[in-house]
Amino acid sequence: MPEHCDPSSHSDDKLQKRRRELTRFLQVEARAQGFDLCRVTRPGAIPDARKRLADFLDHGYHGTMEWMAETRERRGDPLILWSQVRSIVVFGLNYGPEEDPRGILAKPDKAAISVYARNRDYHDVIKGRLKEIATRFAARSQEDVKVFVDTAPVMEKPLAAAAGLGWQGKHTNLVSRTHGSWLFLGSMFTTADLILDAPEVDHCGSCRACLDACPTDAFPAPYQIDARRCISYLTIEHKGPIEPSLRPLIGNRIYGCDDCLAACPWNKFAAKASEMKLVARDDLKEPSIAFLLTLDDPAFRTFFTGSPIKRIGRDRFIRNVLIAAGNSGDGALIAPCRRLGADPSPIVRGMAVWALSRLMTAGEFRAFATEEREEADEDVRSEWRLAGVA
Repeated sequence: MPEHCDPSSHSDDKLQKRRRELTRFLQVEARAQGFDLCRVTRPGAIPDARKRLADFLDHGYHGTMEWMAETRERRGDPLILWSQVRSIVVFGLNYGPEEDPRGILAKPDKAAISVYARNRDYHDVIKGRLKEIATRFAARSQEDVKVFVDTAPVMEKPLAAAAGLGWQGKHTNLVSRTHGSWLFLGSMFTTADLILDAPEVDHCGSCRACLDACPTDAFPAPYQIDARRCISYLTIEHKGPIEPSLRPLIGNRIYGCDDCLAACPWNKFAAKASEMKLVARDDLKEPSIAFLLTLDDPAFRTFFTGSPIKRIGRDRFIRNVLIAAGNSGDGALIAPCRRLGADPSPIVRGMAVWALSRLMTAGEFRAFATEEREEADEDVRSEWRLAGVA
């Protein structure tokens, strides 16, 4: 048989053509669904992720996020999560803000909400679109697929870097040369064999703007984060009282923190979000602390319908708002804080004590402390002791 008629060579050409066609199909579908980036990597592309995760957990940097330790094996290796996966497609959706989100930090009577949480829950926005892509891709390829958006132990940032969407900066978040710090990530695992993209390299250089911007010094070293000191963790994931020494550093940030993201010089290439569901609602750009302190559970649920903020619940949210109130120096907030001192939730009552100890004069607080009260909760009693009342 002549060499040019080698059937194996013909078969390789067909496989390569199929890989190109399926990869191209995904790219077209991704654009049609509004994604800004779509890249492909292999499941074995993040060999260092397991060790980095182990170091993070062994230092206790995960705080009370026990689920990270419980899923460490699957989280560290995509093949343990799904042994049949051959390609991992990572999608990026821009959610860039209209302006520097740190501007509100100079307005102590207003509440600062992280850019990503000022409108619809991105999980819902992205998950639905990924399912559309996955359904069409599965029908086209006859391959199995699974989609993830923070719904499984997937290390999306290392995978995104391996796929070339960006690199993990010194703040551990993904940075893109085209979109700066503002990318939501989602992934699709598939048994299909696709064309791989080249990984992105680190472009941080000697810059440490993100590290220096952190109000609570949450970075033990470049490329390491201690969640226990991170305002995003403290205001979203942490369920109990927040460490007293960190409360003044939180300022008026009531849900998340964008400081390390916003400080990145690569944001000069970022554009504001074009997806309307991710553009900030007017009433969430600069909500007043006074208004937020009035929210009971039904009002909280109504006001934050469709927002990721709803997931932390009213009591934890009001805990955060009370910290902002205590940091505001605004005597007009004394009255609503006093009302919350009788709230059914211990975490709310305790933080109301702390806020009032900072807003009232010493004489006013002593008078407040002498009022009849019976407190069974130890955490609340601890707040009274912290304020100098036995």
